[in-house]
Amino acid sequence: MNEITFKPIGIIYSPFKTIENIPIQNIGAKGVKGTIEIFKEFVTGLKDLDGFSHLILIYHLHKVIHDSLLVKPFLDTVEHGIFATRSPVRPNPIGLTVVKLIEIKNNLITIENLDILYETPLLDIKPYLPMIDDMKDIRIGWLNDKIEQFETKKSDNRFIN
Repeated sequence: MNEITFKPIGIIYSPFKTIENIPIQNIGAKGVKGTIEIFKEFVTGLKDLDGFSHLILIYHLHKVIHDSLLVKPFLDTVEHGIFATRSPVRPNPIGLTVVKLIEIKNNLITIENLDILYETPLLDIKPYLPMIDDMKDIRIGWLNDKIEQFETKKSDNRFIN
């Protein structure tokens, strides 16, 4: 198969300048504000986005320097397959999070509930649609007894070396 390349559409700015101590999911980042700078050639694509309350951000985990098919995720001491986790050391280092949209002014988007590293390249934005994105009858596998940790657990440096 041919190699796939992506062109960033912007940069995400957050208060998290180092990988350590970032909330591991956005539920632990309530109230954390940030800004997305959309590159000029993509600003037209923001038309009508301000009508949505939440956005799905798809971004490049640009500080990931290796990948692994087995990882000990932040919420466990046992190895799991990478595809059963949200660990950043993926074969394709792509991140995904849902944020609250606060405001759009020209090419700057103010967002909240941000769990992303400062200066992360943004690949795409999609509107969050609760009738499509909020699934029912969910199973959460090995995370079943760890769900309460999402709000308080912070990242460490286990995936940067």
